Amino acid sequence: MTNKSIYRAYDIRGNTTTDLSVEIAYKIGYVFTKLTINATNKVIVVGMDGRLSSPALCNGLISGLKNGGAEVVFIGLCSTPMLYFADYKFKPAASVMITGSHNPKEDNGFKILQNNRPFFGEMIQELKRVIEGQKWSDIKIDNYLETIKISDVSNDYVAAIINDSKFNRKLKVAIDTSNGAASEITKKLSQELPLDFIIFNDKIDGNFPAHNPDPMVAENLTQLQKMVLEEQCDLGVCFDGDGDRIGVVTNSARIIYGDQLLCIYAKQVLKHIQGATIIADVKASDIFCSYVTKLGGKPLIWKTGHSYIKAKMQEIKAPLAGEMSGHVFFADRYFGFDDGLYAAMRLLEILANSDSSLDEMIGALPQMYNTPEIRIKVAEDKKFSLIKQIKQDMLRQGITFNDIDGLRVEEKNGWWLLRSSNTEAAISIRIEATTKTGLEKLQNRLQKLLANYNVYMI
Repeated sequence: MTNKSIYRAYDIRGNTTTDLSVEIAYKIGYVFTKLTINATNKVIVVGMDGRLSSPALCNGLISGLKNGGAEVVFIGLCSTPMLYFADYKFKPAASVMITGSHNPKEDNGFKILQNNRPFFGEMIQELKRVIEGQKWSDIKIDNYLETIKISDVSNDYVAAIINDSKFNRKLKVAIDTSNGAASEITKKLSQELPLDFIIFNDKIDGNFPAHNPDPMVAENLTQLQKMVLEEQCDLGVCFDGDGDRIGVVTNSARIIYGDQLLCIYAKQVLKHIQGATIIADVKASDIFCSYVTKLGGKPLIWKTGHSYIKAKMQEIKAPLAGEMSGHVFFADRYFGFDDGLYAAMRLLEILANSDSSLDEMIGALPQMYNTPEIRIKVAEDKKFSLIKQIKQDMLRQGITFNDIDGLRVEEKNGWWLLRSSNTEAAISIRIEATTKTGLEKLQNRLQKLLANYNVYMI
């Protein structure tokens, strides 16, 4: 019996020792093909990251796709942005990336596109229903990876980034590729640019020996911070396991949050596209809205999740969007998908064309006191019901909130957010206030609220 929790809001993801098997990969491939291909386009592009479980899942997926009638274009071991790029290049009916993203090494999953748009939400639930409603027998997994031809897109992908980049001065940057899928392509790109790169943890290794491939966790950036200070770099960059997210530290090794980074990008974009709408996720600081408005733009707060953000961007034709988690989406000069490597190049371009350091740019933003994203482990089968129960209790108490994604409560001098994570067994929290004392008060208030549900922040 398949663990239903693998079918998440914006991708399919689970533990490969308990939830996600090769047979399930086959079923996903077979049913997805039946739901996707048509008489004029039977092509499905497939790529995989460097996780230890990816080759086996890839064989299962491709077996299902081919038996379902698809013509598979395999681009090999790659980053997720390379898969997105291949989707634009080959114009298939659909594309599937086998990746566990930033999750622990035991996890893996599938990020999916259909007709160049995210396959998510109700589409994933329909896939699940068809899989569960079908009788399965004689599932045969072929070892396609031994014989299948690889359609390499790396040269075209690198060229697309290089042709879009302009640097007026040489910078020194440290890049931690987290032993992830972006390691080789980062080294390839670095050889073509007039910048000084220090790239480390750059051997693809699904054991992730240096640290878990999540640049939003501060402890995963300590090696990068040390490298930036020792080598006197202009900045440091860290990618996640599949290369679609970026973590950044300044020249003084200060960690930059995703909403701060988005403000820097927004300033550049709004110079060329005046009055544009810039999208941030529900975890963004109030600084984002006030800063974008001051620049003449229109800020829009939307649901967290790369699929939700991309769909909204396409709907309203926004040139830029970003999330606290480090997903950044450029559609002004790029394709509109989240790409950590491209986001790094855009940041380097901004710095190279400015006399200011990254520290100075961040220092110029209005100051607020806030937490990073705090994640508290809550069982997969309880996290959504917990938020639902808190919501019901708040309604009874007459507390006003924004529930576009979780519960965001505006206070007199700040706000706080509670939401269920869509990628792991956890709830997500962020708190912001105008003063340090105000932040402490909101933290204490939220701790007391959660304690009523036997959930503790510390």
